[in-house]
Amino acid sequence: MSESPRPTYVVGVDFGTLSGRALVVRVSDGAELGTATFDYPHAVVEDRLPGGGRALPPEWALQVPEDYRGVLRHAVPAAVAAAGVDPADVVGIATDFTACTMVPTLADGTPLCEVPGLEDRPHAYVKLWRHHAAQPQADRINRLAEERAEAWLPRYGGLISSEWEFAKGLQVYEEDREVYDRMERWVEAADWIVWQLSGEYVRNACTAGYKGIRQDGAYPSAAFLSALAPGFEGFVPEKLEHPIGQLGDRAGGLTAEAAAWTGLPEGIAVAVGNVDAHVSAPAAQATGTGQMVAIMGTSTCHVMSADVLREVPGMCGVVDGGIVAGSWGYEAGQSGVGDIFGWFVRTAVPPAYVAAAEAAGESVHEHLTRLASAQEVGEHGLVALDWHSGNRSVLVDHQLSGLVVGLTLATRPEDVYRALLEATAFGTRVIVETFRSSGVPVDEFIVAGGLARNHLLMQVYADVTRLPLSVLDSAQGPALGSAIHAAVAAGAYPDVPSAAKSMGKVRRGVFLPDEERAQRYDALFAEYVALHDHFGRTVPAMRRLKAIRRAAVEARLARETPAAVAR
Repeated sequence: MSESPRPTYVVGVDFGTLSGRALVVRVSDGAELGTATFDYPHAVVEDRLPGGGRALPPEWALQVPEDYRGVLRHAVPAAVAAAGVDPADVVGIATDFTACTMVPTLADGTPLCEVPGLEDRPHAYVKLWRHHAAQPQADRINRLAEERAEAWLPRYGGLISSEWEFAKGLQVYEEDREVYDRMERWVEAADWIVWQLSGEYVRNACTAGYKGIRQDGAYPSAAFLSALAPGFEGFVPEKLEHPIGQLGDRAGGLTAEAAAWTGLPEGIAVAVGNVDAHVSAPAAQATGTGQMVAIMGTSTCHVMSADVLREVPGMCGVVDGGIVAGSWGYEAGQSGVGDIFGWFVRTAVPPAYVAAAEAAGESVHEHLTRLASAQEVGEHGLVALDWHSGNRSVLVDHQLSGLVVGLTLATRPEDVYRALLEATAFGTRVIVETFRSSGVPVDEFIVAGGLARNHLLMQVYADVTRLPLSVLDSAQGPALGSAIHAAVAAGAYPDVPSAAKSMGKVRRGVFLPDEERAQRYDALFAEYVALHDHFGRTVPAMRRLKAIRRAAVEARLARETPAAVAR
C-alpha cells in the first residue's frame, strides 16, 4: 500500500500599521495551524525622527524599514514553531502590506534612511499610508488632471489621494531635492518586502493600478508631469516604472539570506506582493460580483469585484485584475475607523468610566459598547462626521476633520462613542450608495478584521446599509489571503478563485438588518449627508483650521529648535 503524500504548508505574512503577523496554513484545506506577531519597535514615527532626531510637522507619518525585516526574523519562525510543522514542508510564502506605503531606495533596494548621512532626513524614511502631508501636491495633481481631461482620472473617481505614489513622490521632489536625486527607486512597501525575500524587484499589479495611476498599461504622461512641476517628467521612467507581476504569480525563490531569517527552505516560492485589503477578498471567498469586503481596522478599505467597468465618483480606483484575474477590482475606503474609537477612549473618557470598566472586568471599549447597546436608535441626539483622519471616499480630502453635532450638558461618553460608531457606518453607506448609483451592484457586505468582534458595531452596519452582513471566519484575514496567494504561486492551485474555494473561510448572514431600526437610521443618515456635503463640499472651514494649526505648530517648532523642522 502506498503512503499518503505528506501535507504541505504555506506562510502568509500581513504587514499592518503597527505590527506584522505571520500565519502557517495547510494547503489542502486552509487550516490555520500557527501564528505569531511582531510589534514594530518604532511603531509610527509622527513627532520626531528616531533617536531624538528632527521634529516633524503635522500630518507626517513615517516608518523604519528595519522593523519590517524584524517580522521576517521573529514572527515567521515563531509561527512555524507554533504550528509544529516541519519547515521542509513549507512550499511558499506570500506577503501583504498597508498601502500606499512608500520606500525610497537605492538601485539595490537599500532604503535611503539606511544610507550614511541621510539618517536625519525625513524624506529618506518610509512614508506610511496615513502620511497626509502631501495633500497640497494631491490638490495640484487633481486640478491639472481635470483641466487637461486626463483619461485616467475617472478611473479614480475623479480624485487622486494624497496617500498615493505620485503625491508623495512630488512632495519629496519639491521639499528635498537632494533626497529625491539620491532616490533611484520609489517602491511600494508591498514590493520592497518581496524584494527582501526573493532578491527580485517586481511591481505588483494591485498597487501599481490603485496607488500608482497605472491604467491600460501606462502611467501619467511626461507632458502631464512636466506641467505639474518642471523636471518631474523623469519620475516615471527613472524612479517608478518596473516590470509588473500579476497577483498569485511567483516573484522568485526565497534567497539564502531570507531563508536564514525565516527558517524556511531556500528556493521556495515567493509570491508577488499584494495589499492587505485586496488580499482579504479571496480569504472571505469573495471573488464574485456584488460582494463588498470591508477590511475594518484602524481604517477601512472596501474592495469588490465586478464584471462591469463604471466610473464611480470618489472611489479609490478600478483596476483590471486588481483583485482577481478576469474581473474589474474596485476599491474605496475610510481613513479612520478603529483609530477614531481608539482616540476617543484614549483622550475623552473620564476616570470614573475607566474604573467602572476595570471593576466589571471589561476593556473601556467593551464597557462603552455595553452602555451604548442599551440605547434606542437616536436616543443620544447626536450625529458625527468620521473624518478624524480625513476622507478617503468619496470626497478624497485629507484636510477634512472630525465633527460631533448635538452635544449638550447631558451628553455622556457612551453617547459620543455610539455616535462615532454610527458615523463610520454612515460613511460606509455613502460609499455603497455611490457604487450602486454608478451601476456597480452591492448585494452582500462582508467584514474582515478585529472590529467584527463588536456585535453592536456590526449590527449598526447591517441596519444602516440594509445589507446582510457576513464575517470572514478568521482572525487573520489578510494573512490567510496571502497564504492563498502563496499556494497559487507554489503551483498547488491553478488560480486564486480555486484556492479561495478550498482555503477561504466565511460565515454568511451573521447580522441581518432590522427594518424598524433601519428606518430610524434613515433620519440620522439624512443629517449626516447634510453635514457631509456642507463641510465636505461647500464650506472650507475644516481646511482653514488645518492650515491655522499647521502654521502654529511650525512656528512653535521653528522658535524652539530652528533646525528641527522637516524640509
